[in-house]
Amino acid sequence: MSRGGTLGVLSAVGCLVCGLAACGGSPAGADDGRIDVVATSYPLEFVAEAVGGDLVAVTNLTPAGGDSHGLEPAPRDVVTLAAADVVVHLSGGLQPAVDDVVAQEEPQHLVDAAPLADRAEDPHFWLDPLRVGDLGEEVAGELAAVDPDHAAEYTEGAQRLQASMRELDEQYAETLAPCRGATLLASHEAFGYLAERYGLHQVGVAGLDPHVEVSPARLRRVADQVRETGARTVFFEAAAGLGVAETLAAELDLDPAVLHPIERVGDGETYPGLMTANLEALRLGLTCAG
Repeated sequence: MSRGGTLGVLSAVGCLVCGLAACGGSPAGADDGRIDVVATSYPLEFVAEAVGGDLVAVTNLTPAGGDSHGLEPAPRDVVTLAAADVVVHLSGGLQPAVDDVVAQEEPQHLVDAAPLADRAEDPHFWLDPLRVGDLGEEVAGELAAVDPDHAAEYTEGAQRLQASMRELDEQYAETLAPCRGATLLASHEAFGYLAERYGLHQVGVAGLDPHVEVSPARLRRVADQVRETGARTVFFEAAAGLGVAETLAAELDLDPAVLHPIERVGDGETYPGLMTANLEALRLGLTCAG
């Protein structure tokens, strides 16, 4: 959907939103006393649920297994956003159509994770566990503003999340300590925050957008870097497949291994589980000392 199309949806939905307000419409979570939270991608949903626990009802606009990139909100999604007590979103280009909706009718209680995504156009801040913990603190503050009677519980939820993220960070740091400076060869450049945090050098066969065609010149440059660094594994996202990286793997006799950017998250998959699986894949696939 084009930006014009998105604004058309906003205009059409406006009357419905106003109608809900006039009729005393309330958020989905209000019937059972919970705070209604809308997240626009899985990592944000994970944080909201970890902080809010049983006190919140979290709706993720990106369906399970769906691609959060370029999410186009349907009219019902616009209504859901308007009715939410708290919205947790990452602005700045990951979901421009959602950015338009939020800008048109900014929620009273909005947590924007954009300050945590400070690597140029790379949105994948959640691959650094400490940044996830930082977001939890922001979510707790906004939940407490809506529901001050449970402010202490939200603070405790954020503290538990931060403690678990520090533990995960320590596991990564300890496991990857012998790998500092190693080349993380990925099918596309989704792992910059992870690489920065743990001293790895990311090389992407494709750039941040895996759908952009890789030129022969770029493929040659990447192949030269692989030969120079001794990388032996090309990491790829299972949902997207190897793509053009398959050519590189065959040419240089590289092992393929799955590394999850934690965007298309299916039923039963969780942030801690996927991060643990990623760590094991890195441990086995990177060229490390010792």
